[in-house]
Amino acid sequence: MKVHYPTVKERQTVLTERRNLKMARSAHAYVRGSTLKFYEWLESARGLSVPQGPPVWICGDCHLGNLGPVANAKGHIAIQMRDLDQAVIGNPAHDLIRLGLSLATAVRGSDLPGVTTAKMLEQMVMGYEQAFQSAKQDAESPIEWPESVKNAMKIALKRKWKHLARERIQDTRPTIPLGKYFWPISRDEKREIHRLFETEKVRKLATLLRSRQDDAPVEILDAAYWVKGCSSLGGLRYAVLLRVGEEDGEYCLMDVKEAVQAAAPRHVKVRMPRDNAERVVTGARYLAPFLGERMLADRLLDKAVFLRELLPQDMKLKMEYLTRDEAMKAASFLAMVTGKAHARQMNKATRETWQKELRLNRTKTLDAPSWLWSSIVDLIVSHEAAYLEHCRKYALRT
Repeated sequence: MKVHYPTVKERQTVLTERRNLKMARSAHAYVRGSTLKFYEWLESARGLSVPQGPPVWICGDCHLGNLGPVANAKGHIAIQMRDLDQAVIGNPAHDLIRLGLSLATAVRGSDLPGVTTAKMLEQMVMGYEQAFQSAKQDAESPIEWPESVKNAMKIALKRKWKHLARERIQDTRPTIPLGKYFWPISRDEKREIHRLFETEKVRKLATLLRSRQDDAPVEILDAAYWVKGCSSLGGLRYAVLLRVGEEDGEYCLMDVKEAVQAAAPRHVKVRMPRDNAERVVTGARYLAPFLGERMLADRLLDKAVFLRELLPQDMKLKMEYLTRDEAMKAASFLAMVTGKAHARQMNKATRETWQKELRLNRTKTLDAPSWLWSSIVDLIVSHEAAYLEHCRKYALRT
Protein backbone atom coordinates (compact mmCIF):
# COMPACT_ATOMS: atom_id res chain seq x y z
CA MET A 1 0.00 0.00 0.00
CA LYS A 2 1.45 3.34 -1.08
CA VAL A 3 1.90 5.84 1.76
CA HIS A 4 1.15 9.51 1.09
CA TYR A 5 3.66 11.86 2.65
CA PRO A 6 2.95 15.59 2.89
CA THR A 7 4.48 17.75 0.19
CA VAL A 8 6.53 20.78 1.15
CA LYS A 9 3.40 22.95 0.79
CA GLU A 10 1.28 20.56 2.89
CA ARG A 11 3.76 20.20 5.75
CA GLN A 12 2.76 23.28 7.72
CA THR A 13 -0.90 22.25 8.00
CA VAL A 14 -0.06 18.67 9.04
CA LEU A 15 2.61 19.77 11.54
CA THR A 16 0.36 22.42 13.11
CA GLU A 17 -2.28 19.77 13.73
CA ARG A 18 0.32 17.43 15.21
CA ARG A 19 1.61 20.18 17.52
CA ASN A 20 -1.93 20.94 18.71
CA LEU A 21 -2.45 17.25 19.50
CA LYS A 22 0.81 17.04 21.46
CA MET A 23 -0.10 20.09 23.53
CA ALA A 24 -3.59 18.76 24.22
CA ARG A 25 -2.30 15.51 25.75
CA SER A 26 -1.27 16.97 29.11
CA ALA A 27 -0.85 20.26 30.96
CA HIS A 28 2.88 19.52 31.21
CA ALA A 29 3.14 19.07 27.43
CA TYR A 30 1.26 22.34 27.01
CA VAL A 31 3.80 24.15 29.20
CA ARG A 32 6.65 22.74 27.10
CA GLY A 33 5.07 23.93 23.89
CA SER A 34 3.88 27.37 25.01
CA THR A 35 7.09 29.39 25.27
CA LEU A 36 5.56 32.33 23.44
CA LYS A 37 2.59 32.47 25.82
CA PHE A 38 4.99 32.38 28.77
CA TYR A 39 6.65 35.60 27.63
CA GLU A 40 3.36 37.19 26.64
CA TRP A 41 2.28 36.66 30.25
CA LEU A 42 5.50 38.17 31.57
CA GLU A 43 4.98 41.19 29.35
CA SER A 44 1.44 41.71 30.62
CA ALA A 45 2.18 41.01 34.32
CA ARG A 46 3.82 44.33 35.01
CA GLY A 47 2.40 44.39 38.52
CA LEU A 48 4.89 41.75 39.63
CA SER A 49 8.30 42.99 40.78
CA VAL A 50 10.48 40.43 38.99
CA PRO A 51 14.06 41.61 39.57
CA GLN A 52 16.21 42.62 36.62
CA GLY A 53 19.21 40.36 37.00
CA PRO A 54 22.57 40.99 35.36
CA PRO A 55 22.57 40.64 31.54
CA VAL A 56 23.87 37.13 30.79
CA TRP A 57 23.05 34.45 28.26
CA ILE A 58 19.93 32.60 29.41
CA CYS A 59 18.29 29.45 28.06
CA GLY A 60 15.02 31.29 27.52
CA ASP A 61 13.10 28.01 27.64
CA CYS A 62 14.47 26.42 30.79
CA HIS A 63 12.05 23.54 31.42
CA LEU A 64 12.59 19.93 32.51
CA GLY A 65 12.84 18.53 29.00
CA ASN A 66 15.61 20.94 28.07
CA LEU A 67 18.11 19.69 30.66
CA GLY A 68 19.91 16.37 30.55
CA PRO A 69 23.13 14.47 29.86
CA VAL A 70 25.25 15.99 27.09
CA ALA A 71 28.57 14.72 25.73
CA ASN A 72 31.49 16.78 24.44
CA ALA A 73 33.82 15.93 21.56
CA LYS A 74 36.21 14.12 23.91
CA GLY A 75 33.52 11.80 25.25
CA HIS A 76 33.02 13.42 28.66
CA ILE A 77 29.41 13.73 29.89
CA ALA A 78 27.71 16.35 32.07
CA ILE A 79 24.17 17.48 32.86
CA GLN A 80 23.69 20.71 30.94
CA MET A 81 21.06 22.64 28.98
CA ARG A 82 20.35 20.78 25.76
CA ASP A 83 18.02 23.05 23.78
CA LEU A 84 19.10 26.65 23.23
CA ASP A 85 16.65 27.78 20.52
CA GLN A 86 15.44 30.61 22.75
CA ALA A 87 18.86 31.63 24.09
CA VAL A 88 19.33 35.39 24.46
CA ILE A 89 21.30 37.79 26.61
CA GLY A 90 18.53 38.49 29.05
CA ASN A 91 17.31 38.30 32.63
CA PRO A 92 18.41 35.15 34.54
CA ALA A 93 15.24 35.46 36.63
CA HIS A 94 13.28 34.33 33.55
CA ASP A 95 15.09 30.98 33.53
CA LEU A 96 14.29 30.52 37.21
CA ILE A 97 10.61 31.26 36.69
CA ARG A 98 10.39 29.01 33.62
CA LEU A 99 12.08 26.13 35.46
CA GLY A 100 9.87 26.68 38.51
CA LEU A 101 6.73 26.57 36.35
CA SER A 102 7.88 23.33 34.72
CA LEU A 103 8.63 21.71 38.09
CA ALA A 104 5.37 22.94 39.62
CA THR A 105 3.41 21.52 36.67
CA ALA A 106 5.16 18.17 37.05
CA VAL A 107 4.30 18.17 40.77
CA ARG A 108 0.64 18.86 40.01
CA GLY A 109 0.65 16.16 37.34
CA SER A 110 2.05 13.74 39.94
CA ASP A 111 -0.91 14.46 42.25
CA LEU A 112 1.31 15.87 45.00
CA PRO A 113 -0.10 18.45 47.46
CA GLY A 114 0.44 22.19 47.10
CA VAL A 115 2.77 22.27 50.09
CA THR A 116 5.18 20.15 48.04
CA THR A 117 5.31 22.91 45.43
CA ALA A 118 6.16 25.49 48.11
CA LYS A 119 8.90 23.31 49.60
CA MET A 120 10.18 22.45 46.16
CA LEU A 121 10.66 26.13 45.30
CA GLU A 122 12.71 26.55 48.46
CA GLN A 123 14.94 23.69 47.34
CA MET A 124 15.16 25.22 43.88
CA VAL A 125 16.43 28.53 45.22
CA MET A 126 18.89 26.74 47.50
CA GLY A 127 20.33 24.78 44.59
CA TYR A 128 20.54 27.87 42.38
CA GLU A 129 22.35 29.87 45.05
CA GLN A 130 24.75 27.04 45.76
CA ALA A 131 26.05 27.28 42.20
CA PHE A 132 27.24 30.82 43.03
CA GLN A 133 28.96 29.91 46.27
CA SER A 134 31.72 27.80 44.72
CA ALA A 135 34.84 29.65 43.64
CA LYS A 136 35.22 27.15 40.82
CA GLN A 137 31.85 27.09 39.09
CA ASP A 138 32.30 23.70 37.46
CA ALA A 139 33.38 21.96 40.67
CA GLU A 140 31.39 18.99 41.89
CA SER A 141 28.48 19.93 44.10
CA PRO A 142 27.42 18.11 47.27
CA ILE A 143 23.76 18.36 46.21
CA GLU A 144 22.29 14.88 45.98
CA TRP A 145 21.35 13.79 42.48
CA PRO A 146 17.75 12.66 41.86
CA GLU A 147 17.35 9.00 40.92
CA SER A 148 16.16 9.99 37.43
CA VAL A 149 19.41 11.89 36.86
CA LYS A 150 21.54 9.03 38.21
CA ASN A 151 19.76 6.56 35.96
CA ALA A 152 20.08 8.82 32.92
CA MET A 153 23.82 9.23 33.51
CA LYS A 154 24.33 5.47 33.92
CA ILE A 155 22.49 4.83 30.67
CA ALA A 156 24.33 7.65 28.87
CA LEU A 157 27.73 6.26 29.85
CA LYS A 158 26.87 2.89 28.28
CA ARG A 159 25.20 4.06 25.08
CA LYS A 160 26.72 3.40 21.66
CA TRP A 161 25.81 4.23 18.05
CA LYS A 162 23.43 1.26 17.83
CA HIS A 163 21.34 2.67 20.69
CA LEU A 164 21.11 6.08 19.02
CA ALA A 165 20.23 4.52 15.67
CA ARG A 166 17.49 2.31 17.10
CA GLU A 167 16.07 5.20 19.10
CA ARG A 168 16.20 7.87 16.41
CA ILE A 169 15.89 5.96 13.14
CA GLN A 170 14.66 2.53 14.34
CA ASP A 171 17.44 0.77 12.46
CA THR A 172 21.22 0.33 12.55
CA ARG A 173 21.49 0.06 8.75
CA PRO A 174 22.80 3.13 6.87
CA THR A 175 19.40 4.50 5.81
CA ILE A 176 16.71 6.69 7.38
CA PRO A 177 13.40 4.78 7.23
CA LEU A 178 10.46 6.93 6.14
CA GLY A 179 7.36 6.86 8.32
CA LYS A 180 5.77 8.77 11.17
CA TYR A 181 8.91 10.71 12.10
CA PHE A 182 10.76 10.97 8.79
CA TRP A 183 9.33 12.27 5.53
CA PRO A 184 10.87 12.39 2.05
CA ILE A 185 12.49 15.64 0.97
CA SER A 186 12.13 17.53 -2.30
CA ARG A 187 14.78 17.80 -5.01
CA ASP A 188 15.54 21.38 -3.94
CA GLU A 189 15.98 20.31 -0.33
CA LYS A 190 18.23 17.40 -1.33
CA ARG A 191 20.35 19.65 -3.54
CA GLU A 192 20.75 22.28 -0.82
CA ILE A 193 21.63 19.69 1.83
CA HIS A 194 24.34 18.26 -0.42
CA ARG A 195 25.68 21.76 -1.05
CA LEU A 196 25.81 22.47 2.68
CA PHE A 197 27.47 19.21 3.63
CA GLU A 198 30.13 19.52 0.95
CA THR A 199 31.59 22.61 2.66
CA GLU A 200 34.82 22.29 4.62
CA LYS A 201 33.40 23.67 7.87
CA VAL A 202 30.66 21.03 7.95
CA ARG A 203 33.20 18.31 7.17
CA LYS A 204 35.24 19.53 10.15
CA LEU A 205 32.14 19.38 12.34
CA ALA A 206 31.61 15.74 11.32
CA THR A 207 35.23 14.84 12.12
CA LEU A 208 35.29 16.71 15.43
CA LEU A 209 35.10 13.67 17.71
CA ARG A 210 38.47 12.50 18.94
CA SER A 211 37.87 9.00 17.54
CA ARG A 212 37.88 10.36 13.96
CA GLN A 213 40.72 11.48 11.72
CA ASP A 214 40.70 15.22 11.02
CA ASP A 215 41.15 14.64 7.29
CA ALA A 216 38.62 11.79 7.01
CA PRO A 217 36.24 11.94 4.01
CA VAL A 218 32.56 12.56 4.73
CA GLU A 219 29.80 10.99 2.61
CA ILE A 220 26.05 11.66 2.75
CA LEU A 221 24.20 8.33 2.93
CA ASP A 222 20.64 9.58 3.39
CA ALA A 223 18.56 12.60 4.40
CA ALA A 224 14.94 13.15 5.44
CA TYR A 225 12.63 15.80 6.85
CA TRP A 226 12.46 15.21 10.60
CA VAL A 227 9.11 15.54 12.38
CA LYS A 228 10.42 16.39 15.82
CA GLY A 229 9.78 18.76 18.70
CA CYS A 230 6.67 20.64 19.76
CA SER A 231 6.85 24.42 19.66
CA SER A 232 9.37 24.17 16.79
CA LEU A 233 7.21 21.92 14.60
CA GLY A 234 6.74 23.54 11.23
CA GLY A 235 10.22 24.97 10.75
CA LEU A 236 12.97 23.38 8.70
CA ARG A 237 14.25 20.21 10.39
CA TYR A 238 16.33 17.52 8.73
CA ALA A 239 18.11 14.35 9.75
CA VAL A 240 21.24 13.70 7.67
CA LEU A 241 23.04 10.38 7.91
CA LEU A 242 26.76 10.49 7.13
CA ARG A 243 29.64 8.08 6.93
CA VAL A 244 32.89 9.50 8.25
CA GLY A 245 35.93 7.71 6.85
CA GLU A 246 36.23 4.97 4.25
CA GLU A 247 33.82 2.05 3.69
CA ASP A 248 34.34 0.80 7.25
CA GLY A 249 34.08 4.29 8.74
CA GLU A 250 31.77 5.51 11.52
CA TYR A 251 28.16 6.56 11.02
CA CYS A 252 27.13 10.05 12.05
CA LEU A 253 23.60 11.45 12.43
CA MET A 254 23.35 15.21 11.97
CA ASP A 255 20.43 17.34 13.12
CA VAL A 256 19.80 20.41 10.94
CA LYS A 257 17.28 22.79 12.49
CA GLU A 258 15.91 26.17 11.51
CA ALA A 259 16.70 28.97 13.94
CA VAL A 260 13.74 31.30 14.38
CA GLN A 261 13.26 34.57 16.23
CA ALA A 262 13.47 34.08 20.00
CA ALA A 263 10.38 34.72 22.09
CA ALA A 264 12.55 35.41 25.14
CA PRO A 265 13.17 39.16 25.58
CA ARG A 266 16.79 40.26 25.28
CA HIS A 267 18.48 42.91 27.39
CA VAL A 268 18.08 46.23 25.58
CA LYS A 269 21.59 47.51 26.28
CA VAL A 270 23.62 44.59 24.95
CA ARG A 271 24.59 43.40 21.49
CA MET A 272 23.79 39.93 20.24
CA PRO A 273 24.28 38.21 16.88
CA ARG A 274 21.51 39.34 14.53
CA ASP A 275 21.53 36.02 12.70
CA ASN A 276 19.31 33.64 14.68
CA ALA A 277 21.52 30.61 14.06
CA GLU A 278 24.61 32.51 15.25
CA ARG A 279 22.60 33.58 18.31
CA VAL A 280 21.69 29.98 19.17
CA VAL A 281 25.25 28.69 18.70
CA THR A 282 26.81 31.56 20.67
CA GLY A 283 24.32 31.09 23.51
CA ALA A 284 25.05 27.35 23.58
CA ARG A 285 28.78 27.97 23.94
CA TYR A 286 28.14 30.06 27.05
CA LEU A 287 25.34 28.01 28.61
CA ALA A 288 26.16 24.43 27.57
CA PRO A 289 29.84 24.25 26.53
CA PHE A 290 29.70 20.50 25.84
CA LEU A 291 26.93 21.07 23.29
CA GLY A 292 28.09 24.46 22.04
CA GLU A 293 31.46 23.20 20.86
CA ARG A 294 29.65 20.68 18.63
CA MET A 295 27.36 23.20 16.90
CA LEU A 296 27.64 25.22 13.72
CA ALA A 297 25.56 28.05 12.23
CA ASP A 298 24.88 28.24 8.49
CA ARG A 299 22.12 28.85 5.94
CA LEU A 300 19.89 26.42 4.08
CA LEU A 301 17.16 27.35 1.58
CA ASP A 302 17.86 30.98 2.46
CA LYS A 303 17.04 30.41 6.14
CA ALA A 304 19.25 30.43 9.21
CA VAL A 305 19.95 26.90 10.48
CA PHE A 306 22.23 25.33 13.04
CA LEU A 307 23.78 21.89 12.86
CA ARG A 308 24.94 19.43 15.48
CA GLU A 309 25.80 15.79 15.54
CA LEU A 310 23.50 13.73 17.72
CA LEU A 311 25.56 11.61 20.09
CA PRO A 312 24.28 8.49 21.90
CA GLN A 313 25.00 10.17 25.25
CA ASP A 314 22.70 13.16 24.58
CA MET A 315 19.50 12.35 26.44
CA LYS A 316 16.36 13.98 27.78
CA LEU A 317 15.59 13.64 31.48
CA LYS A 318 12.28 11.90 32.14
CA MET A 319 10.53 13.37 35.16
CA GLU A 320 6.87 13.23 34.22
CA TYR A 321 5.78 11.67 37.51
CA LEU A 322 7.54 12.65 40.72
CA THR A 323 7.49 11.51 44.35
CA ARG A 324 7.87 14.18 47.01
CA ASP A 325 11.50 13.24 47.63
CA GLU A 326 12.30 13.18 43.92
CA ALA A 327 10.66 16.59 43.43
CA MET A 328 12.85 18.12 46.16
CA LYS A 329 16.06 16.66 44.76
CA ALA A 330 15.16 17.48 41.17
CA ALA A 331 14.38 21.10 42.01
CA SER A 332 17.65 21.59 43.86
CA PHE A 333 19.81 19.80 41.31
CA LEU A 334 18.34 21.28 38.12
CA ALA A 335 18.39 24.79 39.59
CA MET A 336 22.07 24.25 40.42
CA VAL A 337 22.74 23.27 36.78
CA THR A 338 20.95 26.45 35.68
CA GLY A 339 22.85 28.50 38.26
CA LYS A 340 26.21 27.21 37.00
CA ALA A 341 25.28 28.17 33.45
CA HIS A 342 24.53 31.71 34.63
CA ALA A 343 27.32 32.07 37.18
CA ARG A 344 30.17 31.13 34.85
CA GLN A 345 29.36 34.28 32.86
CA MET A 346 29.62 36.65 35.86
CA ASN A 347 32.60 38.08 37.68
CA LYS A 348 32.79 37.89 41.46
CA ALA A 349 31.20 41.29 42.09
CA THR A 350 28.28 40.59 39.74
CA ARG A 351 27.67 37.19 41.34
CA GLU A 352 27.57 38.72 44.80
CA THR A 353 25.18 41.49 43.72
CA TRP A 354 22.81 38.97 42.11
CA GLN A 355 22.93 36.76 45.21
CA LYS A 356 21.98 39.71 47.40
CA GLU A 357 19.01 40.43 45.13
CA LEU A 358 17.88 36.81 45.40
CA ARG A 359 17.95 36.97 49.21
CA LEU A 360 15.49 39.89 49.29
CA ASN A 361 11.70 39.64 49.58
CA ARG A 362 11.58 36.42 51.58
CA THR A 363 9.00 35.79 54.27
CA LYS A 364 9.18 33.91 57.55
CA THR A 365 7.02 31.14 56.11
CA LEU A 366 8.67 30.68 52.68
CA ASP A 367 12.43 30.62 52.14
CA ALA A 368 12.13 31.67 48.50
CA PRO A 369 11.69 35.16 47.00
CA SER A 370 8.08 36.27 47.01
CA TRP A 371 8.34 37.35 43.36
CA LEU A 372 9.26 33.80 42.36
CA TRP A 373 6.36 32.26 44.27
CA SER A 374 3.85 34.85 43.02
CA SER A 375 5.06 34.52 39.44
CA ILE A 376 4.70 30.74 39.41
CA VAL A 377 1.29 30.78 41.10
CA ASP A 378 -0.02 33.30 38.56
CA LEU A 379 1.56 31.37 35.69
CA ILE A 380 -0.05 28.11 36.78
CA VAL A 381 -3.45 29.80 36.81
CA SER A 382 -2.80 31.44 33.43
CA HIS A 383 -1.49 28.29 31.78
CA GLU A 384 -4.23 26.06 33.24
CA ALA A 385 -6.88 28.30 31.72
CA ALA A 386 -5.03 28.49 28.40
CA TYR A 387 -4.52 24.71 28.37
CA LEU A 388 -8.21 23.98 28.94
CA GLU A 389 -9.16 26.46 26.22
CA HIS A 390 -6.64 24.80 23.88
CA CYS A 391 -8.22 21.41 24.61
CA ARG A 392 -11.74 22.78 24.03
CA LYS A 393 -10.77 24.21 20.63
CA TYR A 394 -8.96 21.02 19.70
CA ALA A 395 -11.99 18.91 20.66
CA LEU A 396 -14.28 21.09 18.53
CA ARG A 397 -12.01 20.63 15.50
CA THR A 398 -11.81 16.84 15.78
